[in-house]
Amino acid sequence: MLNNGHVLSVASMRSAEQCLIDSGISVIELMHRAGTGAADFIWRSAPHAPTLVLCGPGNNGGDGYVIAQALLEKGAVVKIAANAEPATDAAKNAKSLWHGETLELTDACPEMQFIDCLFGTGLTRPITGDLAAQYRRLFDGAARRVAVDLPSGIETDSGAMLNVVSGYDLTVALGAFKPAHYLAPASALMGDLVGVDIGVKASSETRLLEKPVIVSPGRADYKYSRGLVAVVAGQMPGAAHLAALAAQGSGAGYVKIFSKPGFPPPNHSIVVESHKDWGQLRAQLSDERIGVIVIGPGLGRDANAQKLVDLVLDSDKPVLLDADALVILGKTAASRLRDRFAPVILTPHAGEFNAISEQIEGSKIDLTKKLAADSGTVVVYKGSDSVIASPSGRQALAPAASSWLSTAGTGDVLAGMIAARFANEKDPFLAAKQGQWLHGRAAKLAGPAFSPEILIDHIPKALQECL
Repeated sequence: MLNNGHVLSVASMRSAEQCLIDSGISVIELMHRAGTGAADFIWRSAPHAPTLVLCGPGNNGGDGYVIAQALLEKGAVVKIAANAEPATDAAKNAKSLWHGETLELTDACPEMQFIDCLFGTGLTRPITGDLAAQYRRLFDGAARRVAVDLPSGIETDSGAMLNVVSGYDLTVALGAFKPAHYLAPASALMGDLVGVDIGVKASSETRLLEKPVIVSPGRADYKYSRGLVAVVAGQMPGAAHLAALAAQGSGAGYVKIFSKPGFPPPNHSIVVESHKDWGQLRAQLSDERIGVIVIGPGLGRDANAQKLVDLVLDSDKPVLLDADALVILGKTAASRLRDRFAPVILTPHAGEFNAISEQIEGSKIDLTKKLAADSGTVVVYKGSDSVIASPSGRQALAPAASSWLSTAGTGDVLAGMIAARFANEKDPFLAAKQGQWLHGRAAKLAGPAFSPEILIDHIPKALQECL
């Protein structure tokens, strides 16, 4: 995996490149590695396609000259359109080695393949005026579009669009993946995402989510050693059923649902224990064999739901808070949770995150990291670009998930999956990563237009891949 899965911000990438330069590797050599590596990917995906490379004045433009020359030497018909003369020594050198035709932007005609080397990492302002118009003309006239490092117009650290940016067919990351490769809205524009290794060995607190290694139960294991997951039910029993079934399918040794009398009887093997009053529920939650309590799916937001949240947080058990439980806590979440001794995992979607977070500005990575630190919890900020953060500052970025997960009930499934992994691993950050990966993989295995129940049916298949 490129740079060992470490995701680098603009500042971190510049520091990493400077380390290579300080070790004796020239900027010219780094540009050669980046450009020739990118050209190899582009050639393999579209050999002999007539190509126009759009070059800016910086080092991203210099990469474009190297790419164009490498493609020319492979036998492609290549032209360069430049909006300005190279402004850096390395880019000037790259242009001096280019043996093909260079055109003014206004003189360039669209070609079958468009390669965007206008602006890469570090752009902070929108592309405007005539440059934007010429860029759009050449982009729209191509049948295939390739972005080098990042599409022009994307803010690297947040994934925000600085101007209107359309989708690319291929994005070639240089040296390391950047946050924008995985954060919305930019992540949806990348097309196929590949990476070129230029020798960067930098570390970062932000890593890509990788397939976990999960250990099968041992011969001495039994239902309680594998973890008892308790799901506290509320107004909508279907959500509690989904969370419980997902926990069962994700490796929990035992799953129980705690509910008021009259809870619909399950059509599965999960035990339902009813309570007639708060004292009885408090006694149920005090069972020392409980590995984690899940509360939130289908909970409701009335006074009864608030009392349930209070009882769960008053227990000494690890807790996973989802959905309505998060909304009930609201802006008090961080203050109520930060001093809790037992681990807490929060799994908000965007609306729930806004309900509990005091901070409203920053990238999704920054916001998740801040809430995790302020609350002392592991936070799984769900979405097409899920971010997981621990109180210590570690983060994991999930690859783009199946768009079919935009279905009611799939969040309840994720809550149960993460709870099951915590019941096994006893590590909230590891459990969140394992559950998130399994959730995304099960969705891909389920195919299109699945229900939460179908998603649950595919969890064991995803789990099997990790053993």
